[in-house]
Amino acid sequence: MLRATPNIHIPEHELRFQFKLASGPGGQNVNKVTTAAELRFDVARSPSLPEPVRERLLVLAGNRLTQGGELLITARRFRSQERNRQDAIERLIALIQKAAAAPKPRLKTKPSRAARQRRMDEKRRLGEKKQTRRSIGAVGERE
Repeated sequence: MLRATPNIHIPEHELRFQFKLASGPGGQNVNKVTTAAELRFDVARSPSLPEPVRERLLVLAGNRLTQGGELLITARRFRSQERNRQDAIERLIALIQKAAAAPKPRLKTKPSRAARQRRMDEKRRLGEKKQTRRSIGAVGERE
């Protein structure tokens, strides 16, 4: 049982692992030993996730999500299968923890009176600068 947050526990049977040959470090074993871990977690149908967390996780997963709603995490950083497996689990937990944190609602604010005044002063200053660029005959004329 994986404990992602105090409220969210994921049973091991919901995680599916597949091991593949990994590129990168490994010496003579790189072409012989399957060290890369591929973790699949069915986000769309997991009974362990509350609905709001599931929705945020689906958005956070991005291109790591398959069309069937499975989250696919590939870990190949380490030379051993067990360390890559643990790395994939840690990355899944980090993603779930990020999705579990509800976003803070945005509070509408108004610009202060001083900020509005600064904006109007800047607009006036730029307008005056452009006025000086006009030719003498162009005042009040439109083409």
